[in-house]
Amino acid sequence: MTAQAAQTGDLVAVIGLEVHVQLETATKIFCGCSTEGADEPNTHTCPVCLGLPGALPVVNEGAVEAAVKIGKAIDADIPEETTFHRKNYYYPDLPKNFQITQYDAPICQDGGLEFAVEGDRHQVTIRRAHLEEDPGSIRHVREGPEDVETRTCSIERADYTLVDYNRAGTPLMEIVTEPDFRDPSEVRAFLEKLEEVLEYLGVFDPTRDGSLRIDANLSMVDAADVAEDGSIPEAVLEDANRTEVKNISSHKGAEKALAFEKSRQKKLVESGRAVEQETRHFNETHGNTVSMRSKEEEKDYRYFREADLPPLQVSDWKETIPIPELPDARRERFREEYGLSEEAASKLTSTKQVADFFEDVAGEYDPDLAATWVADNLLGELNYRDMAITEIADRLDEVTRLVELVATDEITAKNGHETVLRGMLDDGQDPDTIVDDEGLGKTDEDEVATAVTEAIEENPDAVEDYYDGEGGAINFLVGQVMQKTGGSADPGDVNGLLREELDE
Repeated sequence: MTAQAAQTGDLVAVIGLEVHVQLETATKIFCGCSTEGADEPNTHTCPVCLGLPGALPVVNEGAVEAAVKIGKAIDADIPEETTFHRKNYYYPDLPKNFQITQYDAPICQDGGLEFAVEGDRHQVTIRRAHLEEDPGSIRHVREGPEDVETRTCSIERADYTLVDYNRAGTPLMEIVTEPDFRDPSEVRAFLEKLEEVLEYLGVFDPTRDGSLRIDANLSMVDAADVAEDGSIPEAVLEDANRTEVKNISSHKGAEKALAFEKSRQKKLVESGRAVEQETRHFNETHGNTVSMRSKEEEKDYRYFREADLPPLQVSDWKETIPIPELPDARRERFREEYGLSEEAASKLTSTKQVADFFEDVAGEYDPDLAATWVADNLLGELNYRDMAITEIADRLDEVTRLVELVATDEITAKNGHETVLRGMLDDGQDPDTIVDDEGLGKTDEDEVATAVTEAIEENPDAVEDYYDGEGGAINFLVGQVMQKTGGSADPGDVNGLLREELDE
């Protein structure tokens, strides 16, 4: 449960989430169709995922393994047996008119996840996490004039709607939390942490479009009904009308949608008007939520057992399926093993690929040097370009070579960062080619010594300022030497040589 509820006047927001995570498997959950993206719609389909009469589903073992990994990571109970149900509702992208999902015997129950908001630790209870199939996708289309390309638009402005069943049957894990959130900022932090854990488990690809979608329930309750530990009695929650905001596609979007909805409901309650229990849509362009329909109740879905799938025995899977070191544990190990600061350890464990790359580099070179180059230089330059490390996954050996050039004093750290690394990312060249083309090999000691002498002789005013105790003078002289050596001398060495000669 979160800490003491944050109050908004005399009202408190109560938020619960349903997070739909696409699992990273080669094939769909109940058939052998590929889950890879396709250029053409309706090409990764078969009688099973199209719901044709007589087609029988078969459970994908990889999806079950992924679900067990998630259950272990959130410390959930995994039962001896789990079953599938049919959830009945009509929608154009659901070709069977029902969804195969789990109901009263989910594969994971009673878990939790800890996360931080501005340094404060929060614990959210995960009520259940269950397997199900993803529906297809729909595209609302508006026809333009002859010289304007047909384009996707909102449903209100569409001339017609297209349905693509390539996504239908992609394995989903729906993760349902208790209503433990009291502020949209907590929701964003939780989603970031959840995605981090899923990426470490290797069951989720955050770069895939639509791979994580959020439905969020929000209601407002009287602050007087909130207990000291932040909990709210079940009777209060049952009486509070809530809205569900559907199909939010990002962490930032969830925070914005819930901030708007929190403000909207607060104004309604304070003006004496009722909050309608309904399903709403988040309009990312305008940053608001709009009404879609009245909210369905559980009975509306007419759940019943999926007769074509027998109960699945999973009791032994929890013991036999391993999970990797998770981000919190790896973060703590980095601090202890490599002596890193909390900030550096956090950066270096932001994704599993970053953490793995750092350990590869730290295994060959000084860990402090490795941390500087991976956490500060590389990630800093990638963030500036709005790039992820996955976009240069096939070039990490080149980055390692760059660290080697700096570690062996073949080039200066300054040139390595400002010229070589930036050139690698902007122009796609390898480090050795950039070093050769730019003439960045370190200047030999005699050349540096000559440049130091010349800088002192040519700048008598700066020398006089140095003797007068002006701190900036030595920096100016270092700059003059660096200019003479084309930036290939080590600034620290130059500083030392200048002081030695000036103080003789």
